[in-house]
Amino acid sequence: MTVYVEYAFAENFLLDGLLVFLALRCVRAKTRPWRILLSAAIGGAEALLFPLFRLPAWCAVLVKVLGGILLILPAVSRGTFRTYLAAAVSFFAMTFLLGGLLTAASSFSDVTYTDGAGYLIGRAPVAVVLAGAVLFAVAALWAARALYRYRKIRRGLFPCSLTAEGRTVLWRGLADSGNLLSFRGRPVCVISALSALALFRGQSPLGCMTVTTVAGSRDSPVFAAERMEIGGRRYENVLFTVGELNTKEYQIILHTAFTEGSDENARSVEKTAATAHGE
Repeated sequence: MTVYVEYAFAENFLLDGLLVFLALRCVRAKTRPWRILLSAAIGGAEALLFPLFRLPAWCAVLVKVLGGILLILPAVSRGTFRTYLAAAVSFFAMTFLLGGLLTAASSFSDVTYTDGAGYLIGRAPVAVVLAGAVLFAVAALWAARALYRYRKIRRGLFPCSLTAEGRTVLWRGLADSGNLLSFRGRPVCVISALSALALFRGQSPLGCMTVTTVAGSRDSPVFAAERMEIGGRRYENVLFTVGELNTKEYQIILHTAFTEGSDENARSVEKTAATAHGE
């Protein structure tokens, strides 16, 4: 079998660079091009040197693991131990996933393929390798964004107890730093139309306000809840407007005044709640 060193190095250089880049993006570490290129070059060199040595199985596995860690060390810029560890784990996971994808594709080809870090050996043409790597990168980045978006939503959810018109409901509210709505100088939370119907049924709105979203502007009614409790904090006479909430994760978009304390109105509302409790 003839092995073209420059082709082997180039292929492993590209794949290792891609895997390191994906690992850093998955752990939200800084990605500096020259560091990724350095790691990719080390990976290409490792792939060329590794077949030259005959090692016991256990030693070969150890060398491969250490080689993968060696790729991560220069790629991470001023990271903590936790960042290095997370990046290394992500790199190995990406390597095995991509290796599995290319191994599955190898059953349709007779061209020899060795992956970037030498972890798996399969058979796949160059076109399949490159196409598979690109598709894998797109899927991995999309999955990472979706996961972080889901975690952000989960971390921003608060159990809320609302009382209005003698009815009390237990819903979840999302802390949204973009909700700065106000009505007559008071903070306004957003509630879905069905939730507003269930909670404020029979109550006349205090008025209307204009709500602007990416879909445009529209006038929405404003209602007042007698009481809202969030994580042990109690607020009186809280305003709500109707908006489009197409999710089952939460029924309310909370104003920053109730979650970040960045609004002057939050202090006045909290003061009112404290007075009501005799504090």
